[in-house]
Amino acid sequence: MIRVVLVDDQALFRAGIRMLVASQPDLEVVGEAGDGREALDVVRATEPDVVLMDIRMPVMDGLTATAELLQRPDAPKVVMLTTFDLDEAAARAIQQGASGFLLKDAEPEFLLAAIRTVHAGSAVIAAAATRDLFSHVFGQSGEAPRPVPATYGDLTEREREIFALAARGLSNAEIAAREFLSEATVKTHISRILTKLSLRDRVQLVVFAFEHGLA
Repeated sequence: MIRVVLVDDQALFRAGIRMLVASQPDLEVVGEAGDGREALDVVRATEPDVVLMDIRMPVMDGLTATAELLQRPDAPKVVMLTTFDLDEAAARAIQQGASGFLLKDAEPEFLLAAIRTVHAGSAVIAAAATRDLFSHVFGQSGEAPRPVPATYGDLTEREREIFALAARGLSNAEIAAREFLSEATVKTHISRILTKLSLRDRVQLVVFAFEHGLA
């Protein structure tokens, strides 16, 4: 059973999501909160697997609450809920370790799939969508790239080529076709790249590339 906590300041929205989640045999809503501060208490008391976190709330916003949650050693997976697909706050949450974001008007089936996906350890937005989001955010912010970590130097020449393509949002199949490799080989390269750079998934790879001026 996947344990879920809902965090949103609109009770009617929470009720709709609760009914949807409760209709699934493998999902269970174990708690709700109307603001970020309350969310921290609810998560501490219920120990959920996944938190659906609204970004804009009173008392404490979802970005601040997410940053605090993800510092815990037993942190749940967090999915941000937003109204805008190019939301700077969502991008910041992903930088902090959130597993992605969902638009509030997403199809019910997509939301349910997203909960299962993050529980299984993957992100809920495609690498290509992440690239578009961070290209927009970093393009507007004018932030200077961070220094490239020494771990990047551990990548082989071939791994750097694969890294660059993955950072552009290309799928394994697209990289394989472009580089005349099998998808299995590309998958192996991606796995090694993530391990060497201590990254969780391809979405974090895209974030890493933008943060360090490698995109």
